Amino acid sequence: MLSIRKIGVVGRTYRHLNRYRDILRVLFKYGFGDIIETLRIEQYIEIGLQMVSRKRRERIDKLSRAERVRMAVEELGPTFIKLGQILSTRPDLVPLEYSSELSKLQDHVPSFPYEEARAIITQELGGTPEELFVHFETEPLAAASIGQVHRARLADGDEVVVKVQRPGIRKIVEVDLEILLHLASLMERHVEEMEVQRPTRIVEEFARSLEKEIDYTIEAYQTERFSRQFLGEHTIYVPRLYRGLNSSRVLTMEYVEGIKVTDFEALEKNGCNRHTLAVNGADLIMKQIFVHGFFHADPHPGNIFILSNNIICFLDFGMMGRIRQEEREDFTDFVTSLAGKKERKIMESVLRLSVYDREPDRERLERDLVDLLEAQVYGRQGKLEMGKLFQSLIETVSTHGLTIKPDLYLMMKALGTIEGIAKMLDPTFDILKQAEPFVRQIQEERMNPKRIAGDMLEIGTEMIQLGREIPGEVRSILKQAREGKMKIEFGHSGLEPLINTHNRGTNRLVFAIVLASLIIGSSLVVLSGIPPRWHDVPLIGLVGFILAGVIGFSLVISILRRRKM
Repeated sequence: MLSIRKIGVVGRTYRHLNRYRDILRVLFKYGFGDIIETLRIEQYIEIGLQMVSRKRRERIDKLSRAERVRMAVEELGPTFIKLGQILSTRPDLVPLEYSSELSKLQDHVPSFPYEEARAIITQELGGTPEELFVHFETEPLAAASIGQVHRARLADGDEVVVKVQRPGIRKIVEVDLEILLHLASLMERHVEEMEVQRPTRIVEEFARSLEKEIDYTIEAYQTERFSRQFLGEHTIYVPRLYRGLNSSRVLTMEYVEGIKVTDFEALEKNGCNRHTLAVNGADLIMKQIFVHGFFHADPHPGNIFILSNNIICFLDFGMMGRIRQEEREDFTDFVTSLAGKKERKIMESVLRLSVYDREPDRERLERDLVDLLEAQVYGRQGKLEMGKLFQSLIETVSTHGLTIKPDLYLMMKALGTIEGIAKMLDPTFDILKQAEPFVRQIQEERMNPKRIAGDMLEIGTEMIQLGREIPGEVRSILKQAREGKMKIEFGHSGLEPLINTHNRGTNRLVFAIVLASLIIGSSLVVLSGIPPRWHDVPLIGLVGFILAGVIGFSLVISILRRRKM
């Protein structure tokens, strides 16, 4: 497991000083110096800030803040790139404009030397590449933030690709995570709005996601599970895994040579039918989502190859989505309500698809959803684009304080991506028509007598269990009350403005009392004629009057700035 600790003392902060300095340099470079000042990092790493030259910051005022965040993340390296890629799929954690921009992140990282890859393979698999493979290419096919891929050949002639994790990546990730956790805790302490968003929770969730990314045994399991759910399916091919050549840092898979799904010229030369590919591709993603509940969450064109006979091959199973039966049913309710133009049910379905802290204004939400659907669905006369609809839906609900559930967002994103590829293959493709049988099947399964009986049995069991627990819980509460152990806590919210106003008023009152005291005291000194004097005016009294004038002017300026007397 990743070992991250919260930086709470100066000693640990200085342990990360070099990396902290790099992060601060990049933040200043892309115009985020205000964040550093707000978080008051100077008191933690004063030396680190002295080593960052503010004059070296680039002028990038023409770019949006979200674009600058993406550029900074790309420059900060593997951990931050992965953080950005994960956050791009989590609009429940970051604003939509940022998640959209972060989705453009690419791994622009150099490969590491073959000698280091050789050492890792030897350590993990118990043999050198020369011993395990009859041929191993020292130059990698591709390099990414977490690892790089080499092509190789086994003794039986099988062509494979070997993914090797970057040396020391776990330590790099742990240091970056500790720094991120420290920055997140400072944000919660010094930025009032962040107390609700809980950035420390984002970092902790990111650590859990990244743990899966840097453990190749999880990707191997996901590949095998994906392969099992399509046994007997002739329209899809899943690369074979070589179990004996896999570990947490090395992953060996079958090398597949196919045609990129966007290479239309090559597809036509090889006799592939673009309409068939569009239908089969959409059918496969529908089965993943609505039948198995386990789907490829990143089906972009780089992860899809086309083999002979219109067979579709999915690659890279590091990012997978899971969707529960209840969530599938909620989504089908949304689709059927959409088709039937049932506005109230559409709003209720959207609420079930979302998470929120406060109850939204339902009438306003329904009105906004109707406006959205009239623009995106009802007025298009059969030219509906699900990808654009989902994007507009996410933007609309976010204005009401709602966020689509993470797995449902991944599902919508996957559906939108596949729809885009299918329309490139066949401009006449209709994804709603393709989804109809799957939606109908889920509705039929819901009304199946066995399913209804099972649901009723489950509800009855839970009610019986609840009935058994209530007397004991009530008895426990009464016992605590009788023994004086019951504790009731009250919390308040929304009083900060009142407290701040009260504090400002108290401070002004104190200043006024001090000012009056200075004026009275100085007057008495001047009247008594106590030496030393300047032009027959006692100096102590004169200094008192000057100090009273400074305090008085400061108080007046403070009041005028706030435009309140």
